[in-house]
This record gives sequence, structure tokens and C-alpha cells, in this order.
Amino acid sequence: MDDLDRRILRVVQAEGRISVQALGERVGLSASPPARRLRALEASDVIQGYRAVVDEAALGQGVSVFVSVRLDRQVDDALARFEAAVAGFDEVVEGWLMTGARDYLLRVACADLGAFERFLTGRLTRAPGVAGLESSIPLRRIKGGAAHAAQR
Repeated sequence: MDDLDRRILRVVQAEGRISVQALGERVGLSASPPARRLRALEASDVIQGYRAVVDEAALGQGVSVFVSVRLDRQVDDALARFEAAVAGFDEVVEGWLMTGARDYLLRVACADLGAFERFLTGRLTRAPGVAGLESSIPLRRIKGGAAHAAQR
């Protein structure tokens, strides 16, 4: 992968539906070389897919909360049970297994803080193996995602 591949990746990360003609213009080439490189990046799984970025607020999920989760045990079966439960929670839109003091970091999207409280107390605290939770409410996205791309 060279500098041109990296420039192509930056463009398609910000504009996944860009035409190859426009992509070529953005990276300073005719359409054919970037199209070939794009196909090669897709074939090598550097680009793993394209997806729509959805405005969660427009879907009635205007509040995001990051929740750090500590499990009572960190063995494979406990992790698998917790992950299976979280997979069924529509409110959890992103999640990571972490190192450090907490086992998981989840991003939860809800209509408002009342809906988040109901999700937290009624569902997440009852997930298998949960020993502790810590919630943080973000104020503003400063990098990444559609909000950042729109600010450029």
C-alpha cells in the first residue's frame, strides 16, 4: 500500500458512494487507475464493505451514552454469554472488548435519558455476569464519523 492507496482510502471513507470519475479527480488521476486500485483494496479486504451512516437523532435516538462494563468473571464462557445478550439489545450500537479496569465499552443510543435509564436498569444490569457499570455522556464528537466528515 502506497500514498495513493492511502489517499483513495481517505476519500472513500468520507464519501463511500463517490463515482470512480470523481475519485480520480480527487486524487489527481483519470478514473481508470483509482478504479483498479479500489478493486484491489476491496479484493484484499482492506476495504471490507460500504454502509450508510444513519442520523440516530432522526431515528429518535438522540442521546448517546458510553457504558463501561465490568464482569464478575473474565473467562470465555462468561464473555460469550454477555456478548450474546448484548447482541440482542438494539440500544447498543457499538461495543468493544477492552483491556484495563473494565471488560467492555458500549455505545448506547436512546431517545432520551429516561429511555437510557430504563434500558440500563431494566436490561443491561440484568445481562449475564455484569458486576459493575459506569456511564459517560459525550458532549460533542470531535473526530470520526459522519459529523466529523461534514465539518471538513
